[in-house]
Amino acid sequence: MLPDWQNLSLKEQIGQMVVVRASGHLFDHQIRYPTWEPPAAKLRSWLQDLNLGGVILLGGSAPELALRVEQLQNWANLPLLVAADIEEGVGQWFEGATQFPPPMALGAIFAQNPAVAAQYARKMGAITAQESIALGINWILAPVVDVNNNPDNPVINVRSFASNPTTVSHLAAAFIEGTKYYPVLTTAKHFPGHGDTSTDSHLDLPILPHSEERLSEVELPPFIKAIAAGVDSVMSAHVLIPTWDQHHPATLSAPILTGQLRQRLGFEGLIVTDALVMGGITKHTSAKEIAIMAVAAGADILLMPQDPEMAIDAVYGAVQSGRLSIEIIHNSLERIWRTKNKVIYTNSILNLSKNLIRPESRYAAAEIVKASMLTGGDLPLKLGKSNQKRRNLIIVDDLLNCNFLHRHVPAVTIPQKLGYQVQLADQNNVILEQNPPDKTLLQLFIRGNPFRGKAGLNLPTQELIQKLLNRGSIEGLILYGSPYVLDWLRGEMPPNLPWTFSYGQMPMAQAIACESFFGLSDLAEEQYETFL
Repeated sequence: MLPDWQNLSLKEQIGQMVVVRASGHLFDHQIRYPTWEPPAAKLRSWLQDLNLGGVILLGGSAPELALRVEQLQNWANLPLLVAADIEEGVGQWFEGATQFPPPMALGAIFAQNPAVAAQYARKMGAITAQESIALGINWILAPVVDVNNNPDNPVINVRSFASNPTTVSHLAAAFIEGTKYYPVLTTAKHFPGHGDTSTDSHLDLPILPHSEERLSEVELPPFIKAIAAGVDSVMSAHVLIPTWDQHHPATLSAPILTGQLRQRLGFEGLIVTDALVMGGITKHTSAKEIAIMAVAAGADILLMPQDPEMAIDAVYGAVQSGRLSIEIIHNSLERIWRTKNKVIYTNSILNLSKNLIRPESRYAAAEIVKASMLTGGDLPLKLGKSNQKRRNLIIVDDLLNCNFLHRHVPAVTIPQKLGYQVQLADQNNVILEQNPPDKTLLQLFIRGNPFRGKAGLNLPTQELIQKLLNRGSIEGLILYGSPYVLDWLRGEMPPNLPWTFSYGQMPMAQAIACESFFGLSDLAEEQYETFL
């Protein structure tokens, strides 16, 4: 059990309400995001001198992460909450662990067979929780319960289970139920809903202009279901909802966090802000005011403030001046202590060999990839004359930021064995060609992601695809990621053109998609087994 929080000074109590970003790597020279991830000396000082409550980690291999968590826990004065944005399994950000396709893959299965989809969601939750505990992560920042009914949503997109609240509600609850076998926390996000927006809150403040009736029918039901399923925390959205608060985004709104979430929905767990370095909130007011207003609104955890020491000082000063009541701080500490005692001392590197990585976990991910995959046209592709020049044109959103694409992945190696020469491009440098090769296999890795500001194909990419289709140069297409892009492509392609769609972009999904597309089970099986 934790020592009594009432023995802490007021500043130490407030420090427990702050969670900072840290690299999952062990060494400073490995840090990839220095703007957000402090070097070791500063991070150690923060944990010890400010008595911070937790960290959110990104990056590193799974075994490295286990050592990193052990290091951070040893630095801290009190046991830490260790969080990660692992919406698609631990392997989404930590190499070697299991990665699932994005949640919308489960939504696609649900449309055909709800019972099977719910079973997969429970299994995904259980595997994510089991691997998290093995590595020292005790706080899963998932599931996303936003209803993505806006195809142009650049940031939620396939991170959502579906475009309707019924599907989202059932699958989110099933995921949460699956985690209950392990002492790990879950998070429903982003309250009260970020699905029907066309603005990325990492960059600017979205507005959700809906009525009370519409919010009650679409946005709120998945949160209600998640709370009933026992979700431990709810993350706020940096979204303005004039129906409930005309002046403040949800993260800074007492009518929304306290009025709607606490009082109307009866949620008694932790309320955590979305990252306080995001443009949707930093453009609203100063960093000091953000910290004070979030606590006043009802947030228990301030996630990634721009400067944790400044945030703590700001909240401390607001209590001293009477702007914030001491009861608000004490109520948050009660909730934090109750939550920490649920997961404390459960994480140990000794769990690593026993729980990470079990073959059946990766086979479960493969089953979801297969069950959600779509195909069309004259499949499998029948290769023509060998003297024709063939290229494997792979287009991604950003070549400098795609961890699913390397020289050895199936999207490259399988077509290579069939005589295709690889050509890579991203949407920032696609050019219209004068003399394309005789035949093009087009592979697109396109989906919504934070900080991109867009979710689909840009105009130059659309023009290139249309030009190649008009010339008859494209002999087949494999799309990984967004079903909304598939909708556009199906309106442009001839009906007999072979195509395969996979929600997943990781190497395992590539192997499965290529196996289906080329009908080369023997060739793909070796690749497939390699990535299982």
